[in-house]
Amino acid sequence: MCEAEKLQTSHEILAYLAENPDAEDTLEGVVEWWLLEQRIKHLAARVEEALAELVAAGLVLERKGRDLRSHYRINPGRLEDISARLKQGSG
Repeated sequence: MCEAEKLQTSHEILAYLAENPDAEDTLEGVVEWWLLEQRIKHLAARVEEALAELVAAGLVLERKGRDLRSHYRINPGRLEDISARLKQGSG
């Protein structure tokens, strides 16, 4: 593991413990629960940002469901643009 990965993992462990000061677990529990939870939080923020950009670009459509949550789907009118973008690797 490179130094950057070690630092990132240490940061994630400490972030979890700061939010859950009474936490205690085994190595397997730390990996499965603590680190997974931290990575999901970071991933959720990145996905939210990416979806907002895709909606703004008109490539993805957003609608509010009955549950008041946003639901996303491809914009079928922009399939050619989406294919071109994927081929360019800027996806």
